Amino acid sequence: MRVMGVDPGLTRCGVGVVEGVAGRPLTMLGVGVVRTPADADLSHRLLAVEQGLDAWLDEHRPEFVAVERVFSQHNVRTVMGTAQASAVAMLCAARRGIPVALHTPSEVKAAVTGSGRADKAQVGAMVTRLLRLAAPPRPADAADALALAICHIWRGTAQNRLQQAVAHNRLQQAVARHTAHPTKGRTA
Repeated sequence: MRVMGVDPGLTRCGVGVVEGVAGRPLTMLGVGVVRTPADADLSHRLLAVEQGLDAWLDEHRPEFVAVERVFSQHNVRTVMGTAQASAVAMLCAARRGIPVALHTPSEVKAAVTGSGRADKAQVGAMVTRLLRLAAPPRPADAADALALAICHIWRGTAQNRLQQAVAHNRLQQAVARHTAHPTKGRTA
């Protein structure tokens, strides 16, 4: 499974691509940030984020995109920029038909470090270890994006199987209803 993690932000939008399956060693395929100037017009910053993410999607062709779920912060301006960058990431993926998963920061920390209260240094250290890197990715937004991808590979696999099982069950129920009442709903 190839997953692109996105740590949304307007100034620095972290991006990381990881490939692998749960229970096996993972491989980092790319990591970086999409940057925009803080003094630029908001519409131009969002366009730059879109163009940067489009380039990552074109280059790495992920099967899934994992985006950090925006959570409430005290600084409304910061949360608005994060939410806008998050929406751009979801739009870029949806335009290509790539499924998007949202993961909370504590869910990502728990998946990667074992503690939902881990700090950025702990997350960076575990990402470095799990991906067998020489040094933690910099800036922290890049490490967070890789952590999102890792989280989705480890947790998303189970979620995907659960969604497939629910869909299969619904299909079985529909077939059973149709078999029990083959003419129900038909008009002559």
